[in-house]
Amino acid sequence: MSPDQPRVLVVEDETAQREILAYNLEAEGFRVCRAETGDEALVLVDEERPDIIVLDWMLPGVSGIEICRRLKARGDTRGVPIIMLSARSEELDRVRGLETGADDYVVKPYSVVELMARVRTQLRRTRPATVGERLEFDDIVLDAETHKVTRGGKGLKLGPTEFRLLSTFMEKPGRVWSREQLLDRVWGRDIYVDTRTVDVHIGRLRKALCQHGGEDPLRTVRGAGYALG
Repeated sequence: MSPDQPRVLVVEDETAQREILAYNLEAEGFRVCRAETGDEALVLVDEERPDIIVLDWMLPGVSGIEICRRLKARGDTRGVPIIMLSARSEELDRVRGLETGADDYVVKPYSVVELMARVRTQLRRTRPATVGERLEFDDIVLDAETHKVTRGGKGLKLGPTEFRLLSTFMEKPGRVWSREQLLDRVWGRDIYVDTRTVDVHIGRLRKALCQHGGEDPLRTVRGAGYALG
């Protein structure tokens, strides 16, 4: 699997429902990890660093609503979108779920097609490049669907790793990414790569971005990592 595929954590204690969700998400091109209890979900959040969580309200052990509350209270997971699944259809339940921090609330039984659309909508907000969005920063334009990058209207030649690096930076301009975070996002957790490799590819990206002139838009933050702008 490509490391830049968005990672979805499905938390559902009903085996059939969990597998149907996983099957459809994988068919849409997502990397899926599964949990059937709240405790297992909390462990996987730290291990897998999902880009989005599809979370059932009623779970054995720690409830979905409590997982949502805990994750939204943590600085490192606050920005991860959570879609809450629940058989509770009352307005008060929906409000409670959203007030706890859920980004979306879907009532069971639900349409799988609609749920896939809601997943893509949340990812469009947090990881737009993974759903084919066009990103812009100053005079740099990245078209994730056609895999083309231009600067000042001129095409740039980027390798696949440099393209993923640039996508990561352009999704969150100004954010400082550590080498370890870039390794996780660009190379993936399943592949061992030395952190010095990040520096090599950052150098290649800088060269590619300046191949037609212009200032280097990447910023080195001493002791912290790299940022765009």
